[in-house]
Amino acid sequence: MLDTTPLTAAVDHFADRLRAAPQSRLQRGAATEALALARELAARAQAIEEPGTAPREMPDAGMFAAADQITVAGRDLALVLTDEEELARALELVGEAQKRAGV
Repeated sequence: MLDTTPLTAAVDHFADRLRAAPQSRLQRGAATEALALARELAARAQAIEEPGTAPREMPDAGMFAAADQITVAGRDLALVLTDEEELARALELVGEAQKRAGV
């Protein structure tokens, strides 16, 4: 079984930083970056769980829900990952999104 603790830790860290960020930072793009990441992580999880089906898009629940959305999507992906390369790519995505978000 693949140890996905680094992914859940990275997602939790990003989510915590978003929750601590001022509203102005969320409005300047941090929430948008988080939603884009949540959608990507959710699409990857769905592709593993339901190959060959079109992924459902995570809805925009607002800037204050972005942290929760990346937490849910990241943990869902962590549960279904079985490949080291996919884990590494997911970690890169989280790190890149957090840098772009500036949190």
